[in-house]
Amino acid sequence: MKNKFIAVTSLFAAVIVAVTAVLLLYGSFFGNREIQNRQIILVSEAEHLIETGKEEQAKEKLSVLEESIQNNGTSDNTETIIAGCGICITFIVTVFLYIYFSILRPFRKMEKYVDEIAKGNLDIPLKYERSNYFGKFTWAFDSMRKEIIKARACEKNAVENNKTIIATLSHDIKTPIASIRAYAEGLSANLDNTPEKRERYISVIIKKCDEVVSLTDDLFLHSVSALDMLKISCEPMELCEFVKNAVSELEAEKDDISLIPPDFNAEISADKKRLMQIIENLISNSRKYAKTKIIIDLFKNNSEVTLKIRDYGNGIPDNNMPFIFDKFYRGNNCGDEDGSGLGLYTVKYLTEKMNGKVLLHNLNDGLSAEVTFPVLNQPIS
Repeated sequence: MKNKFIAVTSLFAAVIVAVTAVLLLYGSFFGNREIQNRQIILVSEAEHLIETGKEEQAKEKLSVLEESIQNNGTSDNTETIIAGCGICITFIVTVFLYIYFSILRPFRKMEKYVDEIAKGNLDIPLKYERSNYFGKFTWAFDSMRKEIIKARACEKNAVENNKTIIATLSHDIKTPIASIRAYAEGLSANLDNTPEKRERYISVIIKKCDEVVSLTDDLFLHSVSALDMLKISCEPMELCEFVKNAVSELEAEKDDISLIPPDFNAEISADKKRLMQIIENLISNSRKYAKTKIIIDLFKNNSEVTLKIRDYGNGIPDNNMPFIFDKFYRGNNCGDEDGSGLGLYTVKYLTEKMNGKVLLHNLNDGLSAEVTFPVLNQPIS
């Protein structure tokens, strides 16, 4: 565009120069003929005046003739034409410079910027001035670039959260399936030697199947959503009785869990299904990595109740502790055990969503996990 504009401007200047040259030649040709005719007339008039004895008047005519010859036919029209040509060329150059700096140069700058954007370089900023003709346009274009960057960041975050929720729910499905397998093996080995025990085994298998269905529903519903959209429905519940029932289900699998019976009631607001996930994840971790007896205890003060799950394994290396709740993080002591690094991440996330907190402590002879919830002031109706 710049080259075309320069070519058009040069063409106009050339036309003006050509027209000026033609006018000069035309004026020079006809001007000279007119001067010659005037000079002939002056000579004739001077001769006639001399013949009639009017010498003084004849001298005046000859003086005018001499002045005309000295001017050599120079015309005021020539000077006027040259001045007009200069003014036109100056005007054209001024207009060209104005258009170039106000329109062409900003537009050329925009072309380069658009080329960079087309290449995917969204980090390049666009400097703009609101005073030029493209000021608002360049400002809007730069704002669009920033929105694209923001949209891409949100998209990337959504993809990462989508992967996390799928991996988290897939991880949580393994726990009830392990229980189903354990109870099924018990039935296969005829460990259900009483009708009550057989009924209990079947009841737990059905319940765990329901948990798997619920988790797969979550996996389906949130496969394209973020982790913070995971549905958590809190309601008043009695924690001690819930933990007692949960332990009763889980300890029958391997008979490696002991609950110290609490001598109090603790009313909290929580989602029973999510709380069961928390307990199952912590017990599953202890079974997987410690492979020792697991002790469960409850403590209560005026405003909080703490569920403590401890084992007698080797604990977690101190240098791993700051990262143990991070997504996909696995400690140095995981060995050959399968895992995705989402168990403790899920525990922390669900606990905090229910206004609780979770802490891990290395002990001299094992690891302690403490999950704390605020106690409700009013009793459950």
